[in-house]
Amino acid sequence: MQAMTSDLPQTRGTLDPAAFERLLEARSSCRGFLPTPLPRPLIERILATAQRTASWNNTQPWQVIVTDAPATEMLRQALQSQQPEQAGFEIPPPAEYRGVYQERRRACGIGLYTAVGVAKGDREASARQANENFRMFGAPHLALLTSDTALGTYGVLDCGGWVSNFLLAAASHGVATIAQAALAQRSAFLRRWFGIPEDRLIVCGISFGLADPEHPANRFRTPRAPLADVVRWVEK
Repeated sequence: MQAMTSDLPQTRGTLDPAAFERLLEARSSCRGFLPTPLPRPLIERILATAQRTASWNNTQPWQVIVTDAPATEMLRQALQSQQPEQAGFEIPPPAEYRGVYQERRRACGIGLYTAVGVAKGDREASARQANENFRMFGAPHLALLTSDTALGTYGVLDCGGWVSNFLLAAASHGVATIAQAALAQRSAFLRRWFGIPEDRLIVCGISFGLADPEHPANRFRTPRAPLADVVRWVEK
């Protein structure tokens, strides 16, 4: 996508918008990671960047549990061997996907399954791919995000902003990520495993590390709707 030159006056602190556009174009959800752990200073730098996220009344409701590679592997093994109960989401999931949202969701699933060679109707292969969520796609690190229960919807909304900024900050350093609501389905298990107090809501996880360039899932990309589908201009 060719960047447009802004006609707005340049102000102090103005950065290169084309660089941000390139970052957004380059970022994607990674579903196949290398086991190589990341250095702690790099993770801290990504977290520090995400910490600049705007929030309602500057409440900064997010708290983040970050696992190093050995801790991630222990969690991965536990999720596979113990088959923990699916207590369900602590934050209500969508009531339904309908219309264009169902179409986009279906297209995403078909595209991913095609990329990894899951044939239509192959439920066993489909289940194996779905289980990759609980293997964290082989990632060496996990960031598990929680919000304060009392802050309700707006706390969760602020956490969504934090997730977006974490993904982009990571991408700017060449670190691959995938935000995973699926992990929140194992909320009771994760709450016990990490000792999460009752006044925190489990929002989602983010698996991260270096992308495996040979993994077929990483050749899959989702499209974005044109502006005409999502923007309504109001003119006098």
